[in-house]
Amino acid sequence: MDRARQLMGEMLIYCYVLVLLTGGYLAFSYVPSGATVAYTGIYEPLRGVRMSAAYHSILDISFDVRGGLLARQLHHRLQILLALGTVVWALLGRYRYALLVLGLAGVAALGGYGSADDLLSGTFLSRVPIPVWYGLHLLAALAVGAVLVISSRREAARQPRTAGFVALSLGLTAVLLLWP
Repeated sequence: MDRARQLMGEMLIYCYVLVLLTGGYLAFSYVPSGATVAYTGIYEPLRGVRMSAAYHSILDISFDVRGGLLARQLHHRLQILLALGTVVWALLGRYRYALLVLGLAGVAALGGYGSADDLLSGTFLSRVPIPVWYGLHLLAALAVGAVLVISSRREAARQPRTAGFVALSLGLTAVLLLWP
């Protein structure tokens, strides 16, 4: 059971690293602004529609940036895998860390949705400025990483990793990521 918990923790770290990489790629084209602009992108039905600059940049990432839609989909899928993996990790006995990671991942996900100015528009949460949502998203994501790394180091101190163990955890992470 200890080795399974350690394997799950390693897989969570790999998912987290991929979330950081896709998020970093997306951040280069993202504009965290609530200023209202007219859409001027490639998607014809929305041309001229007034929207926030943040949502405009999300549409630009999806339609105009090479690999942008794939990066957005991977970022979202990895976030879900991170949350589900954390639940499994909790069931394997890492309650304290898992509950902390799950709570922080939830805050990071809410911050991500808020910073996209998509699903929260028209709700009472839309009163929070977009840069605040974006900052919350980044801070919570960094906190998730810190908790995962601390937990992994403590597990590795008890049971050192082997090359086969690392290969297995990388392989299982790749299978989960590529699962249809």
